[in-house]
Amino acid sequence: MKVTEKGQVTIPKELRDALGIGAGTEVTFERRKDSLVVRKSNRGPSRGRRLAEGLKGRGDVEMTTDEIMALTRGA
Repeated sequence: MKVTEKGQVTIPKELRDALGIGAGTEVTFERRKDSLVVRKSNRGPSRGRRLAEGLKGRGDVEMTTDEIMALTRGA
């Protein structure tokens, strides 16, 4: 596996699947002498995720999702 000019590498699918690493997953890097260890981050949810979770179920609009979408699309 080669490192790109931007310093990127591809984690093989089998490893991503086994560790539950997907798009947007935070990872950390640790240097051990002449090796590099990549780990799935144990950090909590991002600020955006926390905000969204805090708002979940708090809506008070008596409209269906389809009605709201029609309004936002101008239909």
